[in-house]
Amino acid sequence: MDLCFLKAKRGANISYSVFSGVDTDEFHLMVEPEPLGSVCDQIGQVLESALYFLQSKGMDRHNILFHRYFASDIANSFESIRAAVQSTFESPASIIQQPTTAGNKVAAWIYAVKFKAGTVRTHNNKNTLSIEHNGYQHLFASQLSAADACNSKLQTIQLFGKYNEILQNKDLTLAEHCIRTWLFVRDIDNNYQGMVKARNEVFAREGLTTNSHFIASTGIEGETHQAQTLVAMDAYAVGGIDSKQITHLKALDHLSATADYGVAFERATAVDYGDRRHIFVSGTASIDRKGQILHEKDIEKQTERTFENIAALLHEGQASLNDLASILVYIRDWADHRFVANYLQTHFPKVPALCVWAPVCRQGWLIEVEGIAIKKMEQNQFRNF
Repeated sequence: MDLCFLKAKRGANISYSVFSGVDTDEFHLMVEPEPLGSVCDQIGQVLESALYFLQSKGMDRHNILFHRYFASDIANSFESIRAAVQSTFESPASIIQQPTTAGNKVAAWIYAVKFKAGTVRTHNNKNTLSIEHNGYQHLFASQLSAADACNSKLQTIQLFGKYNEILQNKDLTLAEHCIRTWLFVRDIDNNYQGMVKARNEVFAREGLTTNSHFIASTGIEGETHQAQTLVAMDAYAVGGIDSKQITHLKALDHLSATADYGVAFERATAVDYGDRRHIFVSGTASIDRKGQILHEKDIEKQTERTFENIAALLHEGQASLNDLASILVYIRDWADHRFVANYLQTHFPKVPALCVWAPVCRQGWLIEVEGIAIKKMEQNQFRNF
């Protein structure tokens, strides 16, 4: 996998990774404009730079499968960001208030795929994009919400109800096909437990238990443009896949089972294809094998332990930190961002990474990190990605 940087037009910076496979190439981009000017100017830089990048790699806007925008003030910037994005790209976008620690009004994480062989069929609507290729159906859902309910528990139940309808319309199920979710919780210190209780109930009803499996996930502070929305979700599912292609990674020598402290998600999920393995690492923090927080109030040691835990998960999936294609870092205390930026530059100088202010679900955690790794594999029993 190649890891590169690009200075694009009008001052925006793009850090990106490239994984070249048999039938498809994958690109993860982090796009950050200069932290100057209006939100209209900054989103213009982001989109112009993204298009410039795509064209330089022989792609266009149709190659974007997923894109999320991190806004510093969503109440005042949402309409400008949405209008600009919709006029540039056709696929649905996720727009979340999670300010970047670089001080931008907006930044982007963009996932693009270049199909080199095989027929591609695309279907999209307001909240979903479906890509069919090599017998697989990749379904991306963006910014689902259920703002009508009055608390985070009821909103989460309705939210998963909506997502189940989306899956059922594609002949997919939550238990068999959903690989990854991101749950954004407004005022996480007060609303997280309601989301957790609802998710536990929904999963139990769907047959997702400690005796089967859960879903890789990040549950983190994040706001949408609707003040009444307490919980929103992005999700990724894959159809046409055999259960033998999916492995749930535990790293129990470093981490406890999530159910030990009452939550239902997988630490990481590996998905195998003929030419590669995807590993989706859930939001991971400084925790030990008993589920206890390690190194309270120490951002340096918590960061080190967090990446040690991620390395253990990747190792279980026959991969390493060198296979990371993207990193998202969430910090609770804005004052820690300088240390985190230096840490990323020192240890992951070429991995596309973005650090945002987004309080973690347990107050003792100062940092949470998620990532996606791609490992070259030759597994002829499976179709290529």
